[in-house]
Amino acid sequence: MGRKAILALSALLAISLMTAFTAYAASDFEGTWTVQGRKETKFDITLSADGKATSTHPKNMNGTWTEDGGTATIKWDTGWVTKISKDGDHYTKQSVTADGKAGTTSPAVKKQ
Repeated sequence: MGRKAILALSALLAISLMTAFTAYAASDFEGTWTVQGRKETKFDITLSADGKATSTHPKNMNGTWTEDGGTATIKWDTGWVTKISKDGDHYTKQSVTADGKAGTTSPAVKKQ
């Protein structure tokens, strides 16, 4: 194999590795968030790297989440949808009921 071919293969391998690592880069939304529901009841939402979501509100809930345009959208197995969005230097949680009505809005604070 010639020197040019080895260099081209090495460059292709480096680009492939960078692309693979970029695809699996951690999202800023991954982790556990403390939010509020009705009557200012606090609960946690955990967003995992594998796209799974769990919550302690008021019972354990499960769902899936995706990130799009600075917003994590969580689709719960109850039919509700929760969005956590970056709003300036802080984050906000908004929920929508299973029948499409606006739920609660509160600050969302990521646990360290």
